[in-house]
Amino acid sequence: MSSTEKTLSSTPYTRLTSTFSCAWCGRTVSTAAGDGTRRNHCPSCLHSQHVLDRAEGGASDCEGRMAPIAVAVPRTGEWMVIHRCVRCDELTSTSVCADDNQLVLMRMAVRPLAQPPFPLEAFGDL
Repeated sequence: MSSTEKTLSSTPYTRLTSTFSCAWCGRTVSTAAGDGTRRNHCPSCLHSQHVLDRAEGGASDCEGRMAPIAVAVPRTGEWMVIHRCVRCDELTSTSVCADDNQLVLMRMAVRPLAQPPFPLEAFGDL
């Protein structure tokens, strides 16, 4: 067993496969990211699958598609992708991997500035 397989198989609730098919774009994705960390989302479109139940702490029966909706940067400075399940609306976060699509990450990061919840013309009156 390789060191990658040992790392992946020792992680709780990890499927025993070394690849998965993206639920959104269909790409075959390795569970080991380019930097050696464990991956649970597609590096191309950043979608994932709902396989863990955060409330119960075990496997999820939902298995809905997890759509990336935002990025967050906690105090550690590490970027996180925020996912929402399209079936049950559960929110999760996962670390960004080194080989994730940088364009998709930046689009999510600037979306709140590009699409504010108020008209930009309001700034002209200030």
